[in-house]
Amino acid sequence: MAKQASHNESGSPSDHFDSITSAPQPSHASDDAWMNTLNDNHSLSTTLTRQTPLDTFSTLSTIIPDLRPLDSGARAAIRAEQKITFLSGCRLYPKAMAWSMAISSVIIMEGFDTLLIFSFFSFPPFRRAYGVPTGNDNFQIPTRWQFALPTATEAGEIVGLLFSGLVADRIGYRFTLAAALIFLFFSIFLSFFAVSLEMLLAGQILCGIPWGVFQTLSINYAAEVMPVTLRGYLLASINLCWVWGQLLATGIIKALVNNNSQWSYRLPFALQWVIGVPVFVAVLLAPESPWWLIRHDRLDAAKKTLQRLITKSTVNVNETVAMMAYTNEIEKYLKDKPSITYLNCFKSSDLRRTEITCVVWVTQQVCGTSLLGWATYFYEQAGLQTNNAFSLSVGTYSLAVVGNVVSWFLLRCVGRRRLYLGGLLAMLITLLVIGGVGVAPTSRGQSWTLGSLLLVLTFVYNLTIGPVCFVLVAEIPSTRLRVKTAVLARAAYNMAGILINWMTPKMLSPTAWNWKGKSGFFFAGTTFLCLAYCYWRLPETSGLSYLEIDILFEKKAKANKFRELQTNLENLGYFSIEGAEREQLPFAGY
Repeated sequence: MAKQASHNESGSPSDHFDSITSAPQPSHASDDAWMNTLNDNHSLSTTLTRQTPLDTFSTLSTIIPDLRPLDSGARAAIRAEQKITFLSGCRLYPKAMAWSMAISSVIIMEGFDTLLIFSFFSFPPFRRAYGVPTGNDNFQIPTRWQFALPTATEAGEIVGLLFSGLVADRIGYRFTLAAALIFLFFSIFLSFFAVSLEMLLAGQILCGIPWGVFQTLSINYAAEVMPVTLRGYLLASINLCWVWGQLLATGIIKALVNNNSQWSYRLPFALQWVIGVPVFVAVLLAPESPWWLIRHDRLDAAKKTLQRLITKSTVNVNETVAMMAYTNEIEKYLKDKPSITYLNCFKSSDLRRTEITCVVWVTQQVCGTSLLGWATYFYEQAGLQTNNAFSLSVGTYSLAVVGNVVSWFLLRCVGRRRLYLGGLLAMLITLLVIGGVGVAPTSRGQSWTLGSLLLVLTFVYNLTIGPVCFVLVAEIPSTRLRVKTAVLARAAYNMAGILINWMTPKMLSPTAWNWKGKSGFFFAGTTFLCLAYCYWRLPETSGLSYLEIDILFEKKAKANKFRELQTNLENLGYFSIEGAEREQLPFAGY
């Protein structure tokens, strides 16, 4: 095998590329042999870890006809990539970073509009136009509509999520996002011209469909175009896009709070067109995910895409694409997933991965974040004046930006699991304090104390749970099922959101449960449950390649043993071909 792999330095790099990319697909007989291997007393992944590198290749080459080992040039590029620091990564992959951030900017639009609806419940001109009089020239949006409007958005997003899961794997991330943006542009008309809450409800449902598409594809794109060194930073930045959208919405509402005309609440809807046009142009110009192209056997197109993502002369594109094709075949057979369906997400080790991804995302909904979404309303019901309430909201989201930036450094130093658990513990303590303050008699001091505690809660969330969640939901699913798993997890998030959207208005409304600050006790209980779950089930994925994560889940490694077993696997040379060096893909996250 070593002889097959070797070639002289003068040989064309495409020789190695063609030896892999031209490999025929395994025959049906090979599939049967593979299934028999899986049914043995010892799993294939365990067998591979106990073999020498050459034995490992021999086993895989029996399963996958015409499989070829990587040449020394690819191994050299892999070892060089492992030494890349954050700053050198920024120099080597600036175009990949730029395109990832451009695609992620679709989240700004969702964060902008979803917060608008919450803010409008405290916005005097909006309440006068759509609310009911409560005396003393005051108006309130009925509680049922405070539940219905956000829920309409969640329902539309679930439809969009399922749509993206079916379509994106067929036509690609870029065209799916472009189609969703066009649909959104037309849907905004209904919200902009709405003359009743019923019309606004229909507009929110329609707008929710493309937002559901944005929620997962932006994450998958970032996960598939970034190298290991930069993967966590760019995925965590998706949460920052949410915050920027929320900060923009809050700032615009504050600027218009003294405008009593209908344009004070119609103009923010129209601004979505202004934001959306440059985003749409960026999506059209962006390169397609190279991993999507690999999964569709479009290797020449994947090579051209990689050339658009890297700095010239830094990565051997032929070797990188060959390695990607090689790894795709290994995962397809190692995981017994030649097809990509929702059903596969509930089979074998992928069931555990789907479960963890769903709970990690649902945690965002039930750890008290709805109090942040209702921050302005909370401040107002706690006794603050409207102007002060919106001023504090602007400060809240400004602080969120700071927290998200700091999280980039903590992710590398602390790791995903520890930062997520620490964030849940800090939020649990803060929510208990909020509940305790809420028990005290209503006063101006209590109102400002509650507002200050919400600032602390916002900072902790955007320092930990917010950004880390996006990293985990991209890293935990298998490569081939990442889109489908993320869709299921986000759908679970939205369904949890429907329940929270029903409860939170009742908690805060003076005409319903009127819990105000005491709502912190309820969310402290749900946060504790999430903390207990994540302690026992959430693994550490920091620094692990997708192949390492695959094998650790296949071996049913315990969450707190991931690091230890990863070290053992590395020492065994389980994915080396001709040597004992630890090898990873030099691009796209491996």
